[in-house]
Amino acid sequence: METAEFIHVLDREGELLAEAAERAGTEAKVPTCPQWQVRDLLRHTGKVHRWATAFVAEGHTAFQPAAGPPDLDGTELTAWFRAGHRRLVDTLTDAQPDIQCWHFLPAPSPLAFWARRQAHETTIHRFDAEAARGGTPTGIDAAFAADGIDELLLGVHARDKSQVRCAEPRVLRVRATDMDDAVWTVRLSQEPPAAVREDVGEADCEVAGPIAQLYPALWNRLPLPSVHGDAAVAALWREKSAVN
Repeated sequence: METAEFIHVLDREGELLAEAAERAGTEAKVPTCPQWQVRDLLRHTGKVHRWATAFVAEGHTAFQPAAGPPDLDGTELTAWFRAGHRRLVDTLTDAQPDIQCWHFLPAPSPLAFWARRQAHETTIHRFDAEAARGGTPTGIDAAFAADGIDELLLGVHARDKSQVRCAEPRVLRVRATDMDDAVWTVRLSQEPPAAVREDVGEADCEVAGPIAQLYPALWNRLPLPSVHGDAAVAALWREKSAVN
């Protein structure tokens, strides 16, 4: 996917998140993040949006911590979220393609990284907001869902920060049942997970299902659609893969 496509997704998903939050109310529980209410979801995502904006807008070339969210609630909090989301979308849209700034996963450019990362960040949290609202969640495009699994398995969990470790080597395969080229092999060990987007043979456990279900499931927003083989490997993923 191109950077402009990620920005388009980010734009839409942020609006959907805000709409769902407004309908649910800031006191509503978030079933997909049981420790959160909608107010926590808005504060977190709004903080992340402003944090990402600062790197691109101000050209920081080293890590900068995020500022804490304001003590707002209700309609004021939703308005604060909307304003931060809009500034992020506008900043990414107007940025020069060769902008140099800090980023934390391999990418064709810093701008490409931030557009992609924030599109997925916002989509997953939109899913959270719609879970709080209730009803049928908005669908997820198959190509975008596959890219999200790429980012999660080949990027996020390839870092030393990943807690998905096991004493004895295991192999987890993730397979989409409705997309021909969407299969990943993840080697688990005492080191960070090592993943490739291909089927490399025998696996101890296979998680399979429609791509639009696998994507949020691997982010622990839905149950894993189907588990074959050693269920303890899938359970390890569920237990250890939370991203802080």
